[in-house]
Amino acid sequence: MGRLHLFDMDGTLLHGSSANVELARKLGLVEEFRALDAAFAAGRIDSPHYARQAYELWQDLTAELVAEAFAASPWLVGIHEVWADIRARGEYCAVISLSPEFFVRHLLPWGAHAAFGGRFPELPFRGAPLDVSGILHPESKVRIADQLCADYGVTRADCVAYGDSMSDAALFQVVATSVAVNGDHNVSDIATLSYEGRDLRDAYELVLGA
Repeated sequence: MGRLHLFDMDGTLLHGSSANVELARKLGLVEEFRALDAAFAAGRIDSPHYARQAYELWQDLTAELVAEAFAASPWLVGIHEVWADIRARGEYCAVISLSPEFFVRHLLPWGAHAAFGGRFPELPFRGAPLDVSGILHPESKVRIADQLCADYGVTRADCVAYGDSMSDAALFQVVATSVAVNGDHNVSDIATLSYEGRDLRDAYELVLGA
């Protein structure tokens, strides 16, 4: 039975940034999104509230701008190689992020078996209503991980989670192996392994050597 590798994106695969901040750079709204991120991290707003605010700020967003933001983002080195090795071993890799699915899905061509994010209307929005039932919470990562385990015929004991912050803590607490990648205090004390740096291959080597 192979393993299932579960990757967070913001602050993990994306070094020191998030999809929302990278999108904001394209729209000239970086300060607005940094304020939203700070409010969410402090617990002053929840995921649906954040999503509603982001949706209003994203009215000028297009699929072309998303693709440009994705290409210009500060990704860790070695993502393609790590995912290729996981596939070569007959194992599975997936990305689960609270960021919008229209950004996260750009990682599928890099080798991920699956990519999950918050569901928004297709771009451009053109006044389409936002259904907040499709927005993900930190606890959603556990639900999606269990769904993937069932799909791939593995269990939580076969899972490796990679993350950096509060949104990953619930998942770290239920899987067998967890890797804090440039992690903050929310995950550093509960992670099985820790990595600081900008090369995913080095974090992955910790898992292989454990």
